[in-house]
Amino acid sequence: MFERARRLFVALGLAVATAFAPLATTAQAQIPYLSLPSSQPKYAAVVVDAKTGEVLYAKRADSPRYPASITKVMTLYLAFEALASGRLKLDDPVMISPRAAAQAPTKLGLAAGQTLTVEEAMSAMATKSANDIAVALAEKLGGSEARFAAMMTLRAQELGMQNTRFVNASGLPDSRQISTARDIAILSRAVMRDYPQYYGLFSTRSFSFRGVSMRNHNGMLNTMPGVDGIKTGYTNASGFNIAVSAVRNNRRLITVVLGAPSTAWRNNNATQLLTTGFEVMARRDRGENITVAQNYFEPPPLGQTMQRSIEQGDNDTEGAKIMLASAASSASASKVKIVEPSKSALRGDKKDSDKKASKKSGKWAVQVGAFKSKSDAKEQLTFVTKRFGKIFGDADGSVGKGGGKYQARFTGFNESAAKGACQALKAKRLACMVVRPA
Repeated sequence: MFERARRLFVALGLAVATAFAPLATTAQAQIPYLSLPSSQPKYAAVVVDAKTGEVLYAKRADSPRYPASITKVMTLYLAFEALASGRLKLDDPVMISPRAAAQAPTKLGLAAGQTLTVEEAMSAMATKSANDIAVALAEKLGGSEARFAAMMTLRAQELGMQNTRFVNASGLPDSRQISTARDIAILSRAVMRDYPQYYGLFSTRSFSFRGVSMRNHNGMLNTMPGVDGIKTGYTNASGFNIAVSAVRNNRRLITVVLGAPSTAWRNNNATQLLTTGFEVMARRDRGENITVAQNYFEPPPLGQTMQRSIEQGDNDTEGAKIMLASAASSASASKVKIVEPSKSALRGDKKDSDKKASKKSGKWAVQVGAFKSKSDAKEQLTFVTKRFGKIFGDADGSVGKGGGKYQARFTGFNESAAKGACQALKAKRLACMVVRPA
């Protein structure tokens, strides 16, 4: 009885919100109605512009989460790296060790001593999400899974995944293996940027191995136009995860949703975030200064007035008021706000963290990206300088090579100035890393 009453009040609240929606001065995008993300304790999400790395939406994006089988994206990244350098070939054999054969499902199920090619192994991981094959490939590349996991963590740090640690190649449960929605987006962007020749592997809808056809676990490949990857994951501890990318009108977005309560909930939430993100990008192309709302509107507890539910709302990082409102009388659909920056933001008012970090004599640096190609590094440096130049003051921007990557950096800081600049950049939702003097 109480549950029916609660649903009635929520439906009434959404209907009232719909009635008042025309009074709002900011635009709204139509999206499917879902359970509220903040009601899911494991939930975290991020939406990123794949070209620039700009974060369009973030919810608990830096909170530690279990990546589950999205881990295999890093395993595959290192395999792509080995293929590109010539250390590995697509037709090289991958031996199944007793340890690999003993992995828990999902698995391909080969017996110890059997082999498959590197190409087959990568397909099995990208579509079937085969844990046994992930271990076998890790052992081939690293000698042991433990050593390979250390290689994964090192590469993650070099890519800017500052809150990630890997201890296995598959994503099977281990409390020490953690990442964040933001870090997974960084990894997703790195895969498509550094190894576009292999990225198509993630869009394979089915994989046939020795007469058996297996479907890709990423159902969004079939349900949302433009989706072409990347990877799903699930364990009891992690909930339902997905890193997904889509292209629309020559714009590519990456969305990561972690800790969802079901596959359908996860996919629907990722769909609505991508849809809203694409509308933001389209309207920016038309000259509008807008962003994605940072939080979802929370319906009031039973007994609170519906008017209060309309008046309340959380603020995003620009101080703009946002809320989620119903777009259907049945409360089966809703709108998520796309908001304009607040007047104070348009005037350029600054918090302490936004103040210009003047250059000081020193050898510390702030790295804003590491790339396979020099042109990509230069493009990132130009983007950061144009959008966030005030943060770095008169620091020198340059591209150098290290660790096999072209690094985009701002140099000439002392320690405190470098940390302050990076902190301010993170407040603007762009990844960075403080680099100590050599």
